[in-house]
Amino acid sequence: MLRHKLIHPQISAILAAAGHHSTVLIADGNYPAASKRGPRSELISLNLMPGVPTCDQVLEALLSAVPVEAIQTMETETSGPYALEGDPPVWDDYRKTIKEAHLDLDLQPVDKWKFYEAVSTADHVLTIQTADQQRYANILLTIGVRMD
Repeated sequence: MLRHKLIHPQISAILAAAGHHSTVLIADGNYPAASKRGPRSELISLNLMPGVPTCDQVLEALLSAVPVEAIQTMETETSGPYALEGDPPVWDDYRKTIKEAHLDLDLQPVDKWKFYEAVSTADHVLTIQTADQQRYANILLTIGVRMD
């Protein structure tokens, strides 16, 4: 019986096999998960219906299960049809979830194309496709070291 919030057996198995510096992408419903992922990354589709589950819900479950040393987000565009002024509202949700997990980590916005490059490395072990409809909800976790 697991004591943390994450109970998905396949995700748990992938995380158990992952090590320091492995990355996990929590992808929103618009992310091209079939083509933008690492060569050894497994894809888990949790997209049940629009908005269920959200990236933040998946983040909460993952933070209960593995140590995380860095969290990157896809930087917002400042012009064009997807432009936003300031941070996307979902980033405030992430900050709250990170704080509630007792982690002292800041979100690290990364240029869209550099984000895709980071996800395309051999260190990328898992993509979890959600049905989150919020813009710029993609979040890349770097697994840290267990200290206890």
